[in-house]
Amino acid sequence: MHIGDDSPTSMRIVVRGIVQGVGFRPTVHRVATAMGLNGYVQNNGSNVVIEVDREADEFVSRLKAQLPPLAKIESLEVEEGLPPGELGKGFRIVPSQKGMRGVGIPNDVALCENCRRELFDGEDRRYLYPFTNCTDCGARFSIIEDLPYDREKTSMRAFPMCQECKEEYDDPSDRRFHHQTISCPRCGPTFYLMDKEGRRMEGPPIPTFASLLEEGRIGVCKGWGGMHICCTLNTLPRLRLWYRRKEKPFAVMVRDIDAVRRYGNPDEFESEHLRSSHRPIVLVPKVESQMTEAISPGLGNIGLFLPYTEMQTLLFSYLDEDALVMTSANVPSEPMVLSDEDALSLGAECYLMHDREIVNRCDDSVLRTFGKSTFFIRKSRGHIPSHIELGLGGTALGVGAQEHISGAVAYGGRAHLTQYIGDGSSYGVMEFLESALDYQMRLLGVREVQAVAVDLHPGYSTRRLGKRLAEEKGAGIVEVQHHHAHAAALMVDAGLEEMAVLTLDGTGYGADGVAWGGEVLISDFDSYKRVGHLQEFPLLGGEKAVYDVRRLAFSLAEAGGLETSYFEEREAEIMRKMAPSSPRTTAMGRLLDAVSCQLGVCEYRSYDGEPAMKLEPLLERGRDSVPIPISRRGNIIHTAEMFKAMAEAKGRPEDKARSLVKAVMGGLVDIAVEAARDKGVGSVGISGGVSYNRAISSMAKELVEAQGLKFVCHDRLPNGDGCIAVGQCAIALKRMK
Repeated sequence: MHIGDDSPTSMRIVVRGIVQGVGFRPTVHRVATAMGLNGYVQNNGSNVVIEVDREADEFVSRLKAQLPPLAKIESLEVEEGLPPGELGKGFRIVPSQKGMRGVGIPNDVALCENCRRELFDGEDRRYLYPFTNCTDCGARFSIIEDLPYDREKTSMRAFPMCQECKEEYDDPSDRRFHHQTISCPRCGPTFYLMDKEGRRMEGPPIPTFASLLEEGRIGVCKGWGGMHICCTLNTLPRLRLWYRRKEKPFAVMVRDIDAVRRYGNPDEFESEHLRSSHRPIVLVPKVESQMTEAISPGLGNIGLFLPYTEMQTLLFSYLDEDALVMTSANVPSEPMVLSDEDALSLGAECYLMHDREIVNRCDDSVLRTFGKSTFFIRKSRGHIPSHIELGLGGTALGVGAQEHISGAVAYGGRAHLTQYIGDGSSYGVMEFLESALDYQMRLLGVREVQAVAVDLHPGYSTRRLGKRLAEEKGAGIVEVQHHHAHAAALMVDAGLEEMAVLTLDGTGYGADGVAWGGEVLISDFDSYKRVGHLQEFPLLGGEKAVYDVRRLAFSLAEAGGLETSYFEEREAEIMRKMAPSSPRTTAMGRLLDAVSCQLGVCEYRSYDGEPAMKLEPLLERGRDSVPIPISRRGNIIHTAEMFKAMAEAKGRPEDKARSLVKAVMGGLVDIAVEAARDKGVGSVGISGGVSYNRAISSMAKELVEAQGLKFVCHDRLPNGDGCIAVGQCAIALKRMK
């Protein structure tokens, strides 16, 4: 409808988007008051409703020009409202209504510069107050229980405003006007310090905690969406022993961007991510030193991030250190702890805690960049809530795979992601996934579900959860092959409906019962065709081969007729006898593990992806100068022959590694390009955990573009199994049609 100024009625404007918890209503109030308009603004479910008595065109124009930093208008509808005389005099913010549902809240947002200045201003009443925030920053998703976004629907309801905060809240000229999480030292949450027995400790909590860390203590600190285990870098060797994490890299929080450059070499795009209000952990090339090697042993990158909460900002102000290890506080395989009692079970030496409830657990987001694309490893705090257009109607749930789980709710033509959940080996993780899906459905107002999509793997705990949810909700079950879900997620990410996709990872239950992971698919949302793959080889001893990667190298060597010395002859004979009855795999991830072992990089896996991740620096600095021909028969790449050629060739390990992987990728891309041309498809993409490897994604891009097709990679959804739920939803909705 046209916004006319001569209408005999007022104009009712319905705004959808990120319009709650971001200072949107106060901005509406300021614009309308400055124009002398009569009317009101109101939270209505997840939307905002505005009525003005005149000059609606000019009002909307000014509103768009003055949007607060975190607000985002996705749609704006105008219709006739009340007769102007019934609006009353003046413009006001009126009480919220339940109204229409749909996620309309912002992510948790790093401390803004205005609040930072107040934090360190000795004359300000919020001086050194660790919950200082405003409409432009602070916790949102992690503390909001429901919509509309009002204080009583957040964990701040336990802290009634004092008179001074109430005056700021009611003052249209104040940047905390109608700010729902407003508080100060007189009325807000507080921090306290505990020893390892849970007894309260004397002294100011944050300065004392800083002193304890500098003395070498291992601590736990509570943030917005969870807790971190933390210590100084000098304490790192003891942390590794205490936490039983001998080799796995740790994320490091650094004081400022100058400190970032003492540990890593970020490019401009990586620096933008580091400084953004999302404040993710960013994997950047590391500065080579004994310290950085201790942080990420054997890797070419390091995970760094900047302080984002008020407490973290204050903590660094009391430290001489410019960096702290900050890793999610959880029992292995369980979600992050949220309560004091569960935190104490970790056995740390001191605890910096606060008395505000965490409503939504939310791990730090982790990402790396690839050119101008963003490869999310974990899409969580600062990036959730998040949605992506599906172009498919209907309602479905995707429960993901078994590791690196995120769930998804498809509704209204969009897929809405949950935060990062974890690995599905524990009951606690499954409870977390179910509650995260329930929360998203509540915010969206989803009451009926048409389909629940699950992985084909019969042993996945997410599959059991999905079947139960389908039964409870009267929904259909849709089984989705793991790599088809990867391909579908990449198509959603790129806005395409059909493409050739290299789906490369460590494992995924294949339609033939083999553990796939080195596949070439021609895919749309209805179906897929497996047009090529890597050679199958035995996983000697099943899951044991994933950890003792000598078994993978031995298996490939045996298949290719290569003599090895991984095992003494007696053990080798046992391995040979295992081969016929062992499960088989085509996984690129397992091939990379075997190469890592063969070249003496890593023989035993102590954490997920370790052998392949430690191979990446060799791939990045190597040259494809070792002659390793592509061994292709039909649409199968015979990797055992190529593995033998690599092992017997002369050359530096990094050149041998790169030459083999480049040849394997060349074979896969050839198959993909041929299939794409036969099908009339113009794009070849890459998805799966292996595609996080920038050297491999670079090879794929170069090879695809050299043959004149468009290369596609992830940018908005995780490359790994964090994208599976979205792919599942897209396939389920298409099949339901």
